[in-house]
Amino acid sequence: MSVHVIDEANRCLQCPNPRCRENGCPIHTNIPEMIRLFKENKMMEAAQMLFDNNPLSMVCSLVCNHENQCEGNCVRGIKGEPVHISSIENYISDSCFERLELHPAPSNGMKAAVIGAGPAGITISIILALRGYSITVFETHDKIGGILRYGIPEFRLPKSILDRYYTKMRQLGIKFRPNFSIGGSTGIQDLFNDGYKSVFIGTGAWRPRKLGVPGETFGNVFYAINYLNNPDVYELGDKVAIIGAGNAAMDVARTAIRHGSREVTVYVRGDEVNASKSEFEYAKVDGVRFEYHMSVVKIEDDGPVFKNAEGEEKKIPADSVIIAISQVPQDRIVTHEKNLKLNEKGNLATNEMGETSLPGVFASGDVVTGAKTVVAAVAVSKQIAEDMDNYMKNL
Repeated sequence: MSVHVIDEANRCLQCPNPRCRENGCPIHTNIPEMIRLFKENKMMEAAQMLFDNNPLSMVCSLVCNHENQCEGNCVRGIKGEPVHISSIENYISDSCFERLELHPAPSNGMKAAVIGAGPAGITISIILALRGYSITVFETHDKIGGILRYGIPEFRLPKSILDRYYTKMRQLGIKFRPNFSIGGSTGIQDLFNDGYKSVFIGTGAWRPRKLGVPGETFGNVFYAINYLNNPDVYELGDKVAIIGAGNAAMDVARTAIRHGSREVTVYVRGDEVNASKSEFEYAKVDGVRFEYHMSVVKIEDDGPVFKNAEGEEKKIPADSVIIAISQVPQDRIVTHEKNLKLNEKGNLATNEMGETSLPGVFASGDVVTGAKTVVAAVAVSKQIAEDMDNYMKNL
């Protein structure tokens, strides 16, 4: 690995106008600077720069859609292979994470609440803790990570990385309330009553999007987000039909194969998948099959019924059917907090500063945008942390 990373770093042209950073990276990671420091044996400086720009650098280096972002904009890729930027970033971030020196500002005496410990919540918590705020994170699950832990397979993102983040966050003085949901017995006003000056909502998108066809409630039908949460409890059988063509569908298919299913097929409505090229290629290597121009009509006890490009209906025998057509936000908090407004897509509505219709309550990530990428959540959350800081300072 180290030899590969060194070789890749030496291929970087140090472009004066780096497209990888400006055009490719949603969070504008200074990739040429990262590689320059690495080559000068200043890896800790590189790691610190990466973390300061993106607290989830180690995660993004593994799960980002690199071929459409940094690597997809690398000049080297015009006539050949792009520099494998993700490998360099991961090597630096992973090797140096525990040694990062984080120096929080002196306590300013103010508390902020973070609801949800997914990518957005982790980002907000770290940034505000470094600025001297006392942070408490409220998380429905027993461990941090949100979609990173409960929606991305271990072979793509080892859970041990999230455990390391938990340790780092505890070292910053961040407090956690696991297995606790805001929006039930405890509401947002309770937080303000207890002295929290601002509240951040980053509860993600956990409610599966339905197909809306007959048979979705049958016992052989499952939703991708539920399956990925804990695949060990499912007995899918040998033959699995997956409906959907995004990265979640690829994750489900590859996970099902790793859990013993012998014939896993992804049924695509159009003529191409929506998943990233690398995830699609890995799925094919793992043995996943693909059928195109297949629109599901209904699901029966022994398999789904599709309509093909010619309009003919055909039943596909399957032991299990998994629906992987994205997720939408849960509505627990919105139901409890009547003054929280939704946008036209049914997500939490926010203004340009990330503030919701409730003063002092901010939100970002999938609960605002619907299911998006990790790096997109981090990029927006960085700005919202700035806005929350300004809001609390001006109280």
